[in-house]
Amino acid sequence: MLFPTRLRLSSITVGSRFRPPTIVAAAAAGRRLCLGLLIAVVLLGAGGCSRFVKQQVTVPAQLSPLLDADTNQLLDEVNRLSQVRSLRGKIDVQFLDSSFARCGIAEKYRTAEGDVILQRPGQVYLTIQAPFVGTKIAEMASNGERFEVAVYQGDEKYRRFVKGTNKANYKRLEGAAAEADCDDNGKKKSAMAQQRQVGALSGLRPQHFTDALLVPPVAPSANGGNLLYAKSEAFVEEPDDRPGAKKGIRILRGYYVLDELAPEATGRARLLRRFWFDRFIAIRLARLQNFDERGQLTTDVIYKNAQRFGEGANYMLPASIELTRPQDRYSLRVTYQTPESVRVDQNWPTETFVLENKSNLQEVDLDKE
Repeated sequence: MLFPTRLRLSSITVGSRFRPPTIVAAAAAGRRLCLGLLIAVVLLGAGGCSRFVKQQVTVPAQLSPLLDADTNQLLDEVNRLSQVRSLRGKIDVQFLDSSFARCGIAEKYRTAEGDVILQRPGQVYLTIQAPFVGTKIAEMASNGERFEVAVYQGDEKYRRFVKGTNKANYKRLEGAAAEADCDDNGKKKSAMAQQRQVGALSGLRPQHFTDALLVPPVAPSANGGNLLYAKSEAFVEEPDDRPGAKKGIRILRGYYVLDELAPEATGRARLLRRFWFDRFIAIRLARLQNFDERGQLTTDVIYKNAQRFGEGANYMLPASIELTRPQDRYSLRVTYQTPESVRVDQNWPTETFVLENKSNLQEVDLDKE
C-alpha cells in the first residue's frame, strides 16, 4: 500500500497498530462528548442539587377510623332523620345572593333572626327579622301546595306580597335587571342595591326550607318498586372543621355516596337524588343533592353540627344547614340557636301555614304574571 511521503505515521498510530484518519477523528469526538457530559453533570449537581434530592411536602391527613356500612344501613340512616314530623325553633339565617355570578359577584346579607315552623308534608311558616331591634324583614308560608311571601324591607315601592304555586317554575323577580347591572370591570353599580335585595327576598320559596330541614325519606318500593340505589366511595379534601382544629388545616374525609336512580329506557336510568354520608366515627348524612329531568342540580344541602334536639334530647339532628339553589341563584345558612329548646313532633293546625296580606302590600300573583 502506498502513502503520501509527507504523512507522518506517528500521528495516526497507537502503539504499533495503524488507524485510518476517520477513525481517529471519531474517537476524538467521542472523548470530547463524554468530557462535555461529565462537566454538565457536575455543573447541574453543583447548581441545582434540589433536582436530585427528595423533598418532604405536607398533604392532608386522612381522617380515621372510617366505618363500613352497606346500602341498607345508609337507607336506614336517611329514614331515621325522616321520622321527624315537625320542628319549631329560633334560628339564625344568613342569605347569599349570587345573581351577579355572571359578573363575579355575590352579595352576602347580614345574619338575621328567624322563627320557623316545619311540618310534613311540605308545610312551613317562617318569620325573618333584624337582630336586636326585632324589625320584621319578611314572612313566608306554604301549605304544601301554594306559598306566600311578604317583604317588608325597603321603600314603599319595593315592598310586596308574592304568592304562587309550589310546583310551578317562575322567573326570578327583578332578576333581569339585577343580572344586567354590571359595568365593564365586573363590579356592580350601587344605585339598585335596595331593589336587588328585595328581589332576592322575593325569590325565596318557603317549600325549599321544608325539603332542606325535614329530610325526605327514601323508599325503594316507591314508583312501583323501580327505584334503584347504587353505593360508591369518595374522598374529599376539605377544611378541618373539628373543634380545636388549627386554622387553615385541611384533611381528607371519607364518604359513602348513595345515588337514587329511576329506570327509564332500556339500559338507562335518571339520577333523582345523591346522598353523601360521612364515615368518620359515625355514619352521618352530610349532604343531599337533588336533580331535575335534565340531570341539572336543583338543590344542594349540607348538614353539619349534629346535636340533641328537643325536650329530653331524644333526637340527634343537624343544627346547621346550608341550602344552595344554583338555578335560583341564592344560598341560605340556617342555624338553630338552641336545639334543646326546639319543639319536635308537635301537631300544628293548617291555618298556621297560610299567610295573609294584613299590611296591604302590593300583591304579585305569579300565576297571573
